[in-house]
Amino acid sequence: MTNPTNPTNPTTGKPLKQIHLAAHFPGVNNTTVWSDPRAGSHIEFGSFAHFARTAERAKFDFLFLAEGLRLREQGGRIYDLDVVGRPDTFTVLSALAAVTDRLGLTGTINSTFNEPYEVARQFASLDHLSGGRAAWNVVTSWDAFTGENFRRGGFLPEDQRYSRAEEFLSTAIELFDSWHGDEIVADRETGIFLKEAQAGAFVHQGRHFDIAGRFNVPRSPQGRPVVFQAGDSEEGREFAASSADAIFSRHSTLEAGRAFYTDVKGRLARHGRSHDQLLILPAATFVLGDTDAEAQELAREVRRQQVSGRTAIRYLEHVWNRDLSGYDPDGPLPDIDPDPGEHTIARGRASVRSFRDPLAVAREWRERAEAENLSIRELVIETTGRQSFVGSPVTVADTIDHFVQTDAADGFILVPHITPGGLDAFADTVVPLLQERGVFRHEYAGTTLREHLGLAHPDAHPDAHPEARPDAFAGQPEIRRVAS
Repeated sequence: MTNPTNPTNPTTGKPLKQIHLAAHFPGVNNTTVWSDPRAGSHIEFGSFAHFARTAERAKFDFLFLAEGLRLREQGGRIYDLDVVGRPDTFTVLSALAAVTDRLGLTGTINSTFNEPYEVARQFASLDHLSGGRAAWNVVTSWDAFTGENFRRGGFLPEDQRYSRAEEFLSTAIELFDSWHGDEIVADRETGIFLKEAQAGAFVHQGRHFDIAGRFNVPRSPQGRPVVFQAGDSEEGREFAASSADAIFSRHSTLEAGRAFYTDVKGRLARHGRSHDQLLILPAATFVLGDTDAEAQELAREVRRQQVSGRTAIRYLEHVWNRDLSGYDPDGPLPDIDPDPGEHTIARGRASVRSFRDPLAVAREWRERAEAENLSIRELVIETTGRQSFVGSPVTVADTIDHFVQTDAADGFILVPHITPGGLDAFADTVVPLLQERGVFRHEYAGTTLREHLGLAHPDAHPDAHPEARPDAFAGQPEIRRVAS
C-alpha cells in the first residue's frame, strides 16, 4: 500500500501527481440540458451560489465563468440556445466571494475590447474582496459582430489580436506590480504611507497602449491574480507558454491531451520557465451511473437531449453557411456543398471559426454518415455530444487519475450538463475515491488560489518589481510619514 500522506506511483516509484479540479458554470449552451426539470436558472444568484458551494465542499481549486458579450444570432434571430444571455462576470464573482471562503474565482475577460487599467483594477479589487482567490482567463475576440457593441466597432486581424493581448497582459502586470510589498503599509491614524512612495507609479508606452499615472489599488493578497489562457492556435500556445499560469484546454482525450501537454510544456524553457510553472487543465464533461453500463445508457440519453432535431440543423448551418431549415434532421446530409464564403448564418459563435475548411468537413461527414448510416441528428450527436468521462464513480476516478499520472493533463475543469446541481454527485462519489488514493486534497492547505494550484507568489521572483522609470514622477512631492 502507498502512504496516503506521500503516495508514490507503484510503477515508477515517483511521487503521485496531485490532481487539480475546477468547475465551470456553463450557462445555456449546447452542453447544458437546460430543458431538464432539474435544471435551474442561469441568471439567478442562487444557482451560482449552489454551484460554488458544492465546488468548495469538494475542495476544488476554483470555479470558472465564461464571458458572453453579445447574444448570438443565427439567420438574423437570437440563437435558441442563448436566449437568457449571461450576467456580468465581475458582479457574479464578487457576490460569490461573500458566500465562499477558499474557492478560487476565475473569470474570462476579453483583451480585445477592454482596457488594461480598468481590467487590472477590477481583478485587483476582486482579489482583495476574496482574500486572494481571483484569476483571469485572458481571451481575444475575432468577432466583428461582437465588436459592434464597443467603441472600436469591429475586430482586430489575428496577428494584431495576440499582439494586443500580450501587451494588454504585460501592461496589467505592470499595474499589479506597481505596488511594492513594503509600500502598502500606512499610518493607521493618518492613512499616509510609511515609505517614500513610488507606490502605484506606472508609465507604459507601447504599440497598443500609451498610459501613465498611479494604480489606485494596493498590492493584493496573492500579489496578482492567477492568469489563465484558452487559445489553441500556434500564437495562443506560445502566448500561454510565455505568460500564463494555467491553460484552459479543449484536449480532453488521452492521446490529444498528451500531445498538447508535451507541446506546450516543451515551450516553457525558452521563456525561462520551469515545467511546474504552467498547469494544463482541459475542460471535461462527465456522466455518472451506479455501473458503467448504466452510465453509458445515461450518456446516450444526455447526448440526445443536448442535440434536438432543431439544434442539429442549426449546427449543420454553421458548416454549410446556408439556410437548411427545409431539411429533415432525421434524414441524410444535404447533397449541396457548403458556401465557403464569409459566414453570415451564425454570428457571435466561436464554433463558426473552428471549421476552417468547410468543404473538407462536409466530405468527411458525408463519408462517415454513409459508412455508419447516420442521419443529420445522429451525426451531430456523434461529432459534438461525446462526454469525456462516462462510468461508475470508480471508473471515472480511475480514468481521471490515469490521465494526470501519465501527463495528459494536470487536472480538469469539469462542465456538468445540469446546473446548478450537476456537480453534486461528482463531489459526493468521485472526489472521496481520489482522496483515498492520496491524489486529491482532503482539506485546503492554503487560503489563496496560488496556494491551491501550487504556484509561487510573484514576490518570490527576483524580477517581480522592475524599477520604475526614473522620470516617472519627476518634480512631484514625496509622501512621507506623519508622526501621530
